Amino acid sequence: MAQKWIYRLDELRSEHNDLVGKKCANLGEMVHMGMRVPPGFAISVEGYERFMSETGAGEEIRKYVEEAGESLRRVEKQVEAGRAIRGLIESKDMPEAMKQELHGFYDTLCETVGQPDVAVATRSSGAVSMPGQMETYLNVRGKRDVVRKVIRVWSSAFTTRAIAFRLEKKMEMSKAPIGVAVLKMVNARCAGVTLTVQPTTGDLSKVVVEGNWGLGESVVSGEITPDSFLIDKETKEVVSSTIGQKLRMVVYRKDGIGMVSVPKEMQSKPCLDEKELQEIVRIALKVESYFNMPQDMEWVIDEDMSFPENLFWVQARPAKYSKKKEDDSEYLAELMTRIFKM
Repeated sequence: MAQKWIYRLDELRSEHNDLVGKKCANLGEMVHMGMRVPPGFAISVEGYERFMSETGAGEEIRKYVEEAGESLRRVEKQVEAGRAIRGLIESKDMPEAMKQELHGFYDTLCETVGQPDVAVATRSSGAVSMPGQMETYLNVRGKRDVVRKVIRVWSSAFTTRAIAFRLEKKMEMSKAPIGVAVLKMVNARCAGVTLTVQPTTGDLSKVVVEGNWGLGESVVSGEITPDSFLIDKETKEVVSSTIGQKLRMVVYRKDGIGMVSVPKEMQSKPCLDEKELQEIVRIALKVESYFNMPQDMEWVIDEDMSFPENLFWVQARPAKYSKKKEDDSEYLAELMTRIFKM
């Protein structure tokens, strides 16, 4: 009997990192916290392993690597290997039993939200950190496309950098501890990120909220200058705000997503109103308290819903930030140490 490889989000907790990857495990924990998370399901690392085994892709990758031998140490060969391995994986059909089970979970999701062929996002969920950003596919519709995009997420674990990393760490080339989150797309009026710490200074007394019109990919990718708000944790007052000249935004296309111009009347208008901003801060602080560490979170405001049900969360993870210096003397001492080491 094959091990279970697809899970409802409410079956998962943060300790299931090795089972479904960090993103999916955190989404499950967020569901248990009562946060609004887009409905969906998680494909486990076992799903990847089963696909590689049953299609023979894993064995073909091992043979390719064995034949390439020491030539894989060369960067140009790693680039070539990445293209070849990704092409190999994407040429395989998902085994019929796996395909039917995935179809069943997608059908259930469509029934739950009352939409046939509901649009979903397929997002990678790594169980361990690996270099090279694995791919996300947005606005995926229909069972056939969901299957195809899940396979493409799996294949995206074989970038040139990821291959070099495996070689350096002496990891088996065909192995990739990667899960996949399949989440209903939110009809985003705006989206962005929230950090419960100032990342450049390590100031833990402030919350940073950044956002733009449309989907959050424009904010996360750094392609535009978003609106930015700095909020004091104690008073909940906005300490400072910068309303960006938001010229471009990411929106749905018939197939996938695309970048379009922001209507002129919206370019200098804040993408969040006061009550939405305060609700984002309230929940972010609740999550920080729950995990007892600063958080880096991604949120989406639904165009079709009213406040507060319009706020959804699609990511929560520990924030990366610089350590705050206790005072100027500590900073100067560290600076002088660096100078004398030069």
